[in-house]
Amino acid sequence: MGFTLKKILSAVLMPLSLGLILFLFGLWFLYQENYKKAKFYLTVSFLWIFIISYSPFSNSIISPLESNYEKLSMNSTAKYILLLGGDYEGRAYEAIRLYNNIEGAKIITSGYAGRDFKLPEAIRNANKLMSLGIPKDDILIQSKPKDTLDEAKHIKKLIGDEPFILVTSAYHMPRAMELFKKEGLSPISAPTNFLTRESYMISVPNGKDLRKTEIAFHEYLGRMWNYIKSFKE
Repeated sequence: MGFTLKKILSAVLMPLSLGLILFLFGLWFLYQENYKKAKFYLTVSFLWIFIISYSPFSNSIISPLESNYEKLSMNSTAKYILLLGGDYEGRAYEAIRLYNNIEGAKIITSGYAGRDFKLPEAIRNANKLMSLGIPKDDILIQSKPKDTLDEAKHIKKLIGDEPFILVTSAYHMPRAMELFKKEGLSPISAPTNFLTRESYMISVPNGKDLRKTEIAFHEYLGRMWNYIKSFKE
């Protein structure tokens, strides 16, 4: 129930969703011939969608998330590399890079099937890794976790308090580290897929920056959700 509620609230509170809700209010008042309120909501919705798609804004809110942890050097002795699910294309290269530079390393894939696939993400990613030359015996599959907290609990059962390298997108690393450490685990951060780019005040709103804003909101909402849950524990 908590997982479903979290997903619903997250979808409603996403920046684009909020902009469309404001737009719908504007249309409603427009058809009700309440032109003063209609102009207000339509103007606010336009300005909001413009701002969240604007490069300086998207970079300003995602940069604090990505500046917490630096890229991992090659002096780690941890043998397990956890490749978090959610963005294989953005994260897999780092896991493979670390695997090729750490003798005896094993990659752990995670992620459930979700609504769009029959095969769990952990298995899909494992198959992709094997197609790139990673031996099957060096891949451990965790196909049950639905979110980062679930992943932390399953990893604890798998390797206990043994140190491991946590590979995930830089924007997701702060929340992931909080959850894994809270479970008593010993993660070593290996952020990748940095999205912050140099931005210019004179730029045109675009879909890529809208996506960055959505990602940042998702992370902030996730951290807020975990903070609220901590009062109940």
